[in-house]
Amino acid sequence: MRFFGDTLKAKFISRPNRFTVVCELESELVTAYLPNPGRLWELFFPGARLYLEKADSGGKLPYTVVAVEREDRPVILHTHKTNFVARHLIESGRVPGLVGAVIVKSEVTIGRSRFDFQLEKGGVNIYLEVKSCTLFGGGVAMFPDAVTARGKRHVEELASLAKTGAKCIVLFIVGSLEPDYFMPEYHTDLAFTRALLAVKSQIEVIALGVGWNPDLTLKEEVKTLKIPWTVVEQEAWDRGYYLLILKLTKAKSLEVGSLGVLEFKPGYYIYVGSAMNSLTKRLERHRRLRKKMHWHIDYLRHVCDFRAAIPIRTSIRIECELAEAVKRAADSEIPGFGSSDCACRSHLFYMPQDPLNSRSFHRMLQYFRMQKPIQRYL
Repeated sequence: MRFFGDTLKAKFISRPNRFTVVCELESELVTAYLPNPGRLWELFFPGARLYLEKADSGGKLPYTVVAVEREDRPVILHTHKTNFVARHLIESGRVPGLVGAVIVKSEVTIGRSRFDFQLEKGGVNIYLEVKSCTLFGGGVAMFPDAVTARGKRHVEELASLAKTGAKCIVLFIVGSLEPDYFMPEYHTDLAFTRALLAVKSQIEVIALGVGWNPDLTLKEEVKTLKIPWTVVEQEAWDRGYYLLILKLTKAKSLEVGSLGVLEFKPGYYIYVGSAMNSLTKRLERHRRLRKKMHWHIDYLRHVCDFRAAIPIRTSIRIECELAEAVKRAADSEIPGFGSSDCACRSHLFYMPQDPLNSRSFHRMLQYFRMQKPIQRYL
């Protein structure tokens, strides 16, 4: 099944904002429209191969990014096409529970809410919301990869609609046949996850994996993914560990509490921290510059640019294991920094380049965020 026209291959250079990318096409730099607001950190590495479609004549940019290559396989990025895929799966009878259902209307508005599809089966109205999932690895797919207030609102509105007697469904379409499991991404968006947990007895949650051929045609196989709600209920709390990434633009001599004066090179610093209560507040504190100096990291944060704070929500004690994994991915460590209450040599690590552009860094992150909970509980 084909959902895209002819495409051109380009190389990813940068992403100036959520909806545009700069890429190299036939030795020229062009700016293309990206119809996907996700972070896409694990896909947009420098030099990654992009698939571009020529935009309609009325478009402000000449090209639209429709996919990116990951491990020699295309991952579809064009979220507007997800509903076309969902329609095809419904009409071909490959969505569990919707075999025989008829699509009555798309983009249906009820009150202040708008849902992707209204269907009918056996005299019962069915309202369906479709979500596109591009975050997967290690046999697990997760959604969202960035905070989605809109997604939270959708599941809450579906739950309200279900009280009127309608059947309500959230369908996650995962752009790969590799995963066996799907979970809401509780590390990044705890509010969305808690909302989904609260209404899962009122609405149906379905996750389907689909595959794409190199020519961007849809494969025939469709895979129903298991949803380990026990894992989600255990781990989706405001506690755990985190990686704080800071950027230092100029070399600094800095007095750091009891450690005395330390020399810091320009580059990126990764700090491994923990907060088994109020993890969100801890991350918000690290974002602020104005605060009382308390931890070693506060001194460094004061002279650095904030790059990212990445939570890892888990009930498992992993701080030292996480620090050791970051150490292997980094270039060096700052001895004694942030590790006075454990046996680790350091909890601060240095990389000359942005770790978010490092494939090895993301593989490490994926291990702690997407594999370990599944291995423990299943």
